[in-house]
Amino acid sequence: MDFVLVATSGLIFGSFFNVLVDRLSFGKTILGRSNCESCKHELSWNDLIPVISFILLKGKCRYCKKSFSIQYPLSEVFTSVIFVLTWYLSNYFLLGFVREDLFTHILYLTTSGILIVMLLADLRYQIIPDEMQVALGLIGLVKILYVSYFIGGNNYIGIFTNIWSGIVSGAIVMAPLLLVFLITKGRGMGFGDVKLTFVMGLFLGMWQGLGALYIGFVTGGVVGAILLLLKLGGRKTKIPFGPYLILGFYLMIFFEQEVYLIVSRVYGF
Repeated sequence: MDFVLVATSGLIFGSFFNVLVDRLSFGKTILGRSNCESCKHELSWNDLIPVISFILLKGKCRYCKKSFSIQYPLSEVFTSVIFVLTWYLSNYFLLGFVREDLFTHILYLTTSGILIVMLLADLRYQIIPDEMQVALGLIGLVKILYVSYFIGGNNYIGIFTNIWSGIVSGAIVMAPLLLVFLITKGRGMGFGDVKLTFVMGLFLGMWQGLGALYIGFVTGGVVGAILLLLKLGGRKTKIPFGPYLILGFYLMIFFEQEVYLIVSRVYGF
């Protein structure tokens, strides 16, 4: 029953995330009703039922008959799948690190939701909204406080130390991409990616954050090489780097030890 509720919630939030992506990426308010991008007609509630409305309307606006992008129902299904996966993983992979309870689930579902918004925004518009960066940073601070409270025994000095450690970790993880950004004057790396790496270090800690950065570079390099080999892009083709960082972020939350094991086998240490 838990997974059914989580999957359904994922569909609903996936619809909301589409609104966030399309509005925050262009500095628009998230308030107000949704409307058709073609005819600007306000959409009613039965036009906005996740996935179902798209199927019943055959992917077209009820009023002007223009086609909606297939990205919207796909992102709703994607969100549902990630929510279920996150719920499962936070049950079985986080025991012993934080208490396995409803708050833990909510913490990591919220984190996953923010990462999904970032991912979709970067894929669609090559923008990572600052609002999502701030939200992820705040969730990282909540995580630090939560872990410090239950593991550190409500030691206020320990809590302050952990927050400061998170800030330092963010700066260290951010340093390589900031250097690339400064050397290339923004041509080799977007500043949104630089800010994301700081939040990664704050949330994950230094070593996990560097692991996520490593995964981002490796997967981004592999995909770039494949695109070149298949002649689907050139050396000057702009590829968003955010999705690879987000992949590394998510993997390091749940698969830290597995990633370290693979890396140690590859490099022989």
